Amino acid sequence: MPKTQVIDGFILTAGLGTRMGTLSVVLPKPAWTLCGKPLLLWGAESMRRAGMAHLACNAHLDPEKLKEAVAGFEGLQVLMEPLLMGSAGGLLHVRGKAADPLAVWNGDALADVPWVAFREAHLRSGADLSWLLVPHPGGPWTQVWLDEQGRVLPRGRTGQGPYLFVGASFWSSKALALLPEGPSDTGDLLPRLAHHAGVVVPPFFWREIGTPDALLAAAQELAPDQEGRIPGCYIHPSAVPQGQLHRCILGPGARPHPALVDQDALWFEESGHQVRLGLT
Repeated sequence: MPKTQVIDGFILTAGLGTRMGTLSVVLPKPAWTLCGKPLLLWGAESMRRAGMAHLACNAHLDPEKLKEAVAGFEGLQVLMEPLLMGSAGGLLHVRGKAADPLAVWNGDALADVPWVAFREAHLRSGADLSWLLVPHPGGPWTQVWLDEQGRVLPRGRTGQGPYLFVGASFWSSKALALLPEGPSDTGDLLPRLAHHAGVVVPPFFWREIGTPDALLAAAQELAPDQEGRIPGCYIHPSAVPQGQLHRCILGPGARPHPALVDQDALWFEESGHQVRLGLT
């Protein structure tokens, strides 16, 4: 990394992909596509539109496949993370090389993040760390509550809210300096910060892609002429859909037999062979 290059935004994309089940055997979650674009690049392009020129992300599962998926996107560095470092520890990759504040995004969601307004609110507040929140829409996502000063309350305590953390945050250089060496999570750091805050904004487009069913649903709604062109299925741009399929995901190079009748399956090409796994 050139010494003069400042990283404006960091995308958290390291993980084991456990919730994606067998899909993680084929590709790391951020490399799966919607509208022909890897999920990682949805976040990267959102940051780029907000004026962030130099971006980085971390990679743990099949990092070379992730690098291949985003190879044509200039200004995005994929940083290897052999040991999982957690939701905060991953930022050690860019400590001392980051903008102040550093924009951070959780790479398992699609969103139109209001980065510019969020940054302005973060700077006005004087917080060391700010989380972007919207009113909680219901559903399975963790509820976030604020105290009267707008600080994020520890898990298990309630106050103002509930809110949903959408995965966007701003970190000051002071917050980054407090990161311990080795793995850590953001929740571990909050008690050490003099000033952290939740920035609440009106709801905006936000879509988490964390499970096979979430990918299937997003394909139908967001890419009906591409990955979602077979009802109830997902078709990777390099796959050739054939046969009668129900709730199937055709991954890279998939080409099932035209006479096939199948459901609840993942297909992909490996070493010149077609491979089928159950969809879990």
